[in-house]
Amino acid sequence: MEDIIKLENISYSYYGKIPAVCDISFSIREGERFAIIGANGTGKSTLLQIMCGLVHQSAGNVWFRGNEVSEQTLGNRSFLKYFRERVGYVFQDSDIQLFCPTVLDELLYGPLQLEINESEAMDRAYEVMKMLEIEHLKDRPSYMLSGGEKKRVAIGSVLTMNPEVMLFDEPTNGLDPRTQCFLVELILALSESGKTVVITTHDLSLVAELETEVALLSEEHRIEKVGDCRDILKDEDLLLRTNLIHEHLHIHGNKAHKHRHSHYFFHKH
Repeated sequence: MEDIIKLENISYSYYGKIPAVCDISFSIREGERFAIIGANGTGKSTLLQIMCGLVHQSAGNVWFRGNEVSEQTLGNRSFLKYFRERVGYVFQDSDIQLFCPTVLDELLYGPLQLEINESEAMDRAYEVMKMLEIEHLKDRPSYMLSGGEKKRVAIGSVLTMNPEVMLFDEPTNGLDPRTQCFLVELILALSESGKTVVITTHDLSLVAELETEVALLSEEHRIEKVGDCRDILKDEDLLLRTNLIHEHLHIHGNKAHKHRHSHYFFHKH
């Protein structure tokens, strides 16, 4: 598999003063499941937004299929259309993403902006609603949806554009267990259909469930390690150092001891 996204020495600072990511480099292969993990505040969401061209790096280069993605190249209308057709982004907060009068309008918006004819856009919308089990919501405004329903609609608004790459920012945050399970199964199905899937998360159980490649960010906003999730998740010293697991202190009588604690587990199939 060839690289579909490549980051070279990416840095970004808020207001030019507060570092968000520092000298980040890694590649994502076509069809891969990839997770950017790290504690809160390490720069995961910023990095995903840079990959999608929503935020522009202070230094370094982003490449998509060998084409540079930058403020300048995205200013070219033909490249902008090419890139937006192929890379979809699902926000952590669905309320940021939903703004149309009804669910159906949300699903039609992207394809129509990409100048897909109305008949095909409608076919796509109904196909996606069926897949996401939200057909009964088609005439509802977003403010009348639950959190899980909003997440499905936000994902649907991207899927109707049928991108090659799906970027999910903290996809399971705030969702009930049933919706989390549905989302994991959906991501696996999208991956099996050939899409490249990239997520940000500090939920190690999600990384284990999806069996991703991993880029681990340190609290200094730098790459700590890139590799297979199984190698990274079994390295407790690494996870402790990057604040993804922690130690509990227990006192029994006059004796005290510590043990390491995390909130993830592996499923065996």
